[in-house]
Amino acid sequence: MGSSVRKGKAVLPAEEAARPSSPRREQPQRAAAEDYHHAAQNANNGQAITASCKNKDTDLQFKIQAYIDKNTVMIFSNTACSLSAKVKELFKSMSVPYCSLELDKTEDGQKLQDALYELTMETSVPIVFVQQKQIGDYDKILKAHKEGKIQKLLETKGHDYMQDSYDYDLIVIGGGSGGLAASKEAAKYGKKVMVLDYVTPTPQGTRWGLGGTCVNVGCIPKKLMHQAALLGQALQDSRKFGWQFEEKVKHSWETMTEAVQNYIGSLNWGYRVSLREKEVTYENAYGEFVGPHTIKATNNKGKEKFYTAEKFLIATGERPRYLGVPGDKEYCISSDDLFSLPYCPGKTLVVGASYVALECAGFLAGLGLDVTVMVRSILLRGFDQEMANKIGEHMEEHGVKFIKQFVPTKIEQLEEGTPGKLKVIAQSTDGREITEGEYNTVLLAVGRDTCTRTIGLDKVGVKINERSGKIPVSDEEQTNVPYIYAIGDVLEGKLELTPVAIQAGRLLARRLYAGTTLKCDYVNVPTTVFTPLEYGACGFSEETALEKFGEENIEVYHSYFWPLEWTVPSRDNNKCYAKIICNIQDNERVIGFHVLGPNAGEVTQGFSAAIKCGLTKAQLDNTIGIHPVCAEIFTTLSETKRSGGNVLQSGC
Repeated sequence: MGSSVRKGKAVLPAEEAARPSSPRREQPQRAAAEDYHHAAQNANNGQAITASCKNKDTDLQFKIQAYIDKNTVMIFSNTACSLSAKVKELFKSMSVPYCSLELDKTEDGQKLQDALYELTMETSVPIVFVQQKQIGDYDKILKAHKEGKIQKLLETKGHDYMQDSYDYDLIVIGGGSGGLAASKEAAKYGKKVMVLDYVTPTPQGTRWGLGGTCVNVGCIPKKLMHQAALLGQALQDSRKFGWQFEEKVKHSWETMTEAVQNYIGSLNWGYRVSLREKEVTYENAYGEFVGPHTIKATNNKGKEKFYTAEKFLIATGERPRYLGVPGDKEYCISSDDLFSLPYCPGKTLVVGASYVALECAGFLAGLGLDVTVMVRSILLRGFDQEMANKIGEHMEEHGVKFIKQFVPTKIEQLEEGTPGKLKVIAQSTDGREITEGEYNTVLLAVGRDTCTRTIGLDKVGVKINERSGKIPVSDEEQTNVPYIYAIGDVLEGKLELTPVAIQAGRLLARRLYAGTTLKCDYVNVPTTVFTPLEYGACGFSEETALEKFGEENIEVYHSYFWPLEWTVPSRDNNKCYAKIICNIQDNERVIGFHVLGPNAGEVTQGFSAAIKCGLTKAQLDNTIGIHPVCAEIFTTLSETKRSGGNVLQSGC
């Protein structure tokens, strides 16, 4: 074979050639990607295709050709190759964007390299194409650069055409907080952006609008219902402060959910308006890759459209996991259903020990409902276990029941209704005991599954963790496929928090389109669990710090405290708790911050900025506290766990 890059092009059968075109303008480069997809489909279906497609390497050559056609500069490379690195540096120095396919990190990499040899007759990487013209290896690239040939190729009309050959500069799959932030940021720099967002209904039929989990079925409704529960407690406290009212105080679930959903609806509308103002195209459609640089968008009526983009961003998030036992999807609800439930859930069993489980159990109990939590192992896995256990103890003291080391094996419906009545059969984790109970509602909060398995990632070669579905990325949120990026809960080994996704999305857009270099910092990210006794944390848990640095190198300062507002009602003394974890070998730098108490999120947010700046114990000691507030406890911590001193408080 010769070195012509046009060899190996697909010749499609008549029925494919006659395929109806999209009502939008037909574009040769998009068609090339779609041809690859349809030719591959035909081969899989055993349909007759032309002689050139009978070659066993044809599919790989199609894939290679699609990369060449879709990119102004295409580099077939190897991460361990120093010459490949030099070629990339050359194009960076010219401020010329390029696409690089790392053959040693790509599935079928060796087969791709063999196909490349047949196509180009080049025996080693890097192999570079500029404007679909084969330049060759490193020496040929250097020679072409010195002679000005590369610059001339880039200045041709073909360069302008390639820039306009895609439908969009960026297509974002997922309209949650991170995806929306990235899309609007990219549009700010004049890029043509599309957002695809589609909510697959829950087994109970619940769906929602634009904005993702946090806005619709997560942080926002959760905290509002947490606030409703806190107001109930405040009503009780108010009597001690002189407020007088009739004994009977009732809560209306319907009034609360209507108000919460009305607010969420206003946010949904606001997001759509914001996208329109930023000139971001929004489609309520399910996005699925079908070939290189090409995606299929399917709306709720099953209508399909195809779009191409230079780059893609995966921001599809996660959805609640089910137990996989009889009756779970038929009769149970998840957090996706709870916040818009049209009736009061009544006596509720919450299955799980995650922050979602404990937060929901906490506000349901605070609204006066009978709540039980069924726990398989430990509370709040991944969080500081001392703090997690204190949360559990506080919840038990306030009426939440716990069934520990049990898992449901079957859910049966005893009565229909709103709510109805369910029977839950559960088995102990050691298999020795069976327990049964009757509840009006069973809420499952046993984890979340990543939404990556049904969006066609296999068709474009994006690697995922087969067990978790998570996507490994570089420190710039780039997948193993150079033109595809990912942010948010789909990432492997990253924090699953809304502000993290927002920050990563904005910074990614700035790096791609504004020439910045700042990357998302996933270290020392603060978070809060909105249980009845709120828990704020930043940095290492105590057990992780001990494991990483060794007990001899860690000092833990701690104390209980009693919020002044709780003293008059005389409740919950020595339940609020503060501790910091310091690295002795690093000037007692604070590497872990933990607080249990009211407004824990507000407290943690402020201290997290100081921790980012390298806060030390001495600096905390030299800080004058504000009196009388809860946060001042961190300026007066003196007792260490090592000393064994008493940390109980008798006053504010």
